[in-house]
Amino acid sequence: MDFKTHHLSVLSQQELFDFTSTALALFRFQASNNPVYRQYLQNLHVNPEEVQALEQIPYLPIEFFKEQEVVTGAFEPEAVFYSSGTTQQTRSRHFVSSLSFYQQVSERIFESFYGPLQDYVVLALLPSYLEQGGSSLVAMVDHFIRKTAQQEEGFYLHNHAQLLQALRQAKSRGKKVLLIGVSYALLDLAEELQGQQDFSDVVVMETGGMKGRRREMIREELHAQLKKRLGVPAIHSEYGMTELLSQGYSKGEGIFWSGYTMRILLRDLNDPFDLSTNLRSGGINVIDLANVDSCAFIETKDIGRLHPDGSFEVLGRFDNSDIRGCNLLVS
Repeated sequence: MDFKTHHLSVLSQQELFDFTSTALALFRFQASNNPVYRQYLQNLHVNPEEVQALEQIPYLPIEFFKEQEVVTGAFEPEAVFYSSGTTQQTRSRHFVSSLSFYQQVSERIFESFYGPLQDYVVLALLPSYLEQGGSSLVAMVDHFIRKTAQQEEGFYLHNHAQLLQALRQAKSRGKKVLLIGVSYALLDLAEELQGQQDFSDVVVMETGGMKGRRREMIREELHAQLKKRLGVPAIHSEYGMTELLSQGYSKGEGIFWSGYTMRILLRDLNDPFDLSTNLRSGGINVIDLANVDSCAFIETKDIGRLHPDGSFEVLGRFDNSDIRGCNLLVS
């Protein structure tokens, strides 16, 4: 059995495997078989065999997904996910050998937080993602909708009347409802309704992002507006990105928990290579064991807070300056 087959078999056991040993084995595999990551490590003068802890692993700046093909091994991609962005921006690309693997991992993570998908009707307000195409979020939600075998339409652009009709129909059938949407689209819906529809028993989940359609808001303001106008006790959130195949979820107050294939570490804001375990706030680094085809060790542009119980918050983002460390890659 080759390494990748073995690794995927380990992940299929869900929470029964040892995360640290699995991550270190994947690190050494990718250090040898991912040309971009291998070059990055060489320029840092890192010997993969000497790395014995997660905090010693160098994390690849997420910007490399915009300029390089970050792939491990040779394969024909079944899917290529693209980040959102304008025509003037370079979009990140994530090459995936198996779309079904991504769907299975996402499904397991969601159900570990919310229970069986078959109990739900999933309604999605993701207009910007649908319009641009190539979205990993749309691929995930499309899979969720198919798993529910729901009668109702799943995706909506700006047709709020049809969405509300689907919501009423789902409730009449005794189904739980998940309404997942990009922030600005949920605000548009909430402002249009002005309390005319009962959402009190709906799981309202925002995926972040105003996408240039509205002014940016801090989480507290966004959630306060949505809770007031939709009449829900909490706004749920999904933490994911194009460069990751795993997700984290928050059931309210912006407190996230990672999926079983994912772990959050923090780096010092002034030293991207300092991952001291006593940091409580800093830049977010992510280990995503599902990223077997790309790089599992990602330095994001998010700033976060880590809690002793393993939960985390996203406090904001770095500015648009180049991520420190990118110049260590020699093309």
